[in-house]
Amino acid sequence: MKAKAFCPGHVTGFFQIMEHKDPMRSGSRGAGLCVNLGATSTVMMEEGNGEVIVTINGKEDRAPVTVAAVSNVILERKVDVYVETALDLPMGQGFGTSAAGALSSAHATSELLGLPFRVALRAAHEAELANRTGLGDVAALSRGGLTFRRKEGLPPFGVIDRINAEPEVVLCVVGGPISTPEVLGDPAKRRAVNDVGKECVKQMALSPTLATLMRLSRDFMGRTGLATKEVEAAVRAAEEYGPASMAMLGNSVFAVGHVKDQDRVLSEMGTTFRCKVDWRGPRLLEP
Repeated sequence: MKAKAFCPGHVTGFFQIMEHKDPMRSGSRGAGLCVNLGATSTVMMEEGNGEVIVTINGKEDRAPVTVAAVSNVILERKVDVYVETALDLPMGQGFGTSAAGALSSAHATSELLGLPFRVALRAAHEAELANRTGLGDVAALSRGGLTFRRKEGLPPFGVIDRINAEPEVVLCVVGGPISTPEVLGDPAKRRAVNDVGKECVKQMALSPTLATLMRLSRDFMGRTGLATKEVEAAVRAAEEYGPASMAMLGNSVFAVGHVKDQDRVLSEMGTTFRCKVDWRGPRLLEP
């Protein structure tokens, strides 16, 4: 049996950590955008003992988030699952690749077992929380588009609003990967994130627009001290042609505005990717 699914990438501009005992109610508040570059996963299933084997871009990988997500779907079923994931964006750069890989894999696995999409959502969300690789990516991806996560968690507990805008986006990687678990596990950084993130969420609720998202993202970046010097320099360069900020959490930048010029200046500082907002969210493909 074989199934295939695509999941967009996701860029977070600012966030507030909101953890509870129930994983369905846990996650983060904040805002960001789903992009049409993401993860495509082909899943094959056969009788077995619950083994999950994953390759990413042609190489076998531990892929703990994807393995956990698929395991959360198959549970005690006597099957083995083989996952082949192709990523359009680099890992560890704030582009939601762990969530995209996990959710596309879980979605295809659920399809093979005749299970509803909500099973895949919960499986991927819980896998992200358990591995501390993300908090709100799966919730945002469940809606697609530009999103404002007013309340943490997955629906029906989480509240995720869409923002009406259609920007083209430039992403730029300017340094090595950042470990999300290390940042989320650092008490001082968590305090900074939550203090500033709480204010940003309140302001976003008053005016949920793309302009507000970009302004608050830039403020969040500056006040939390999470950006490297390379990110700060790239943001300043991109801002000559429109709003820009750090993609949380990566040595990377996202920018909207005069994207041709932003792409030009950013390409001198790192690897760039041009993309659009993805409104469709995770979906099945022909295998």
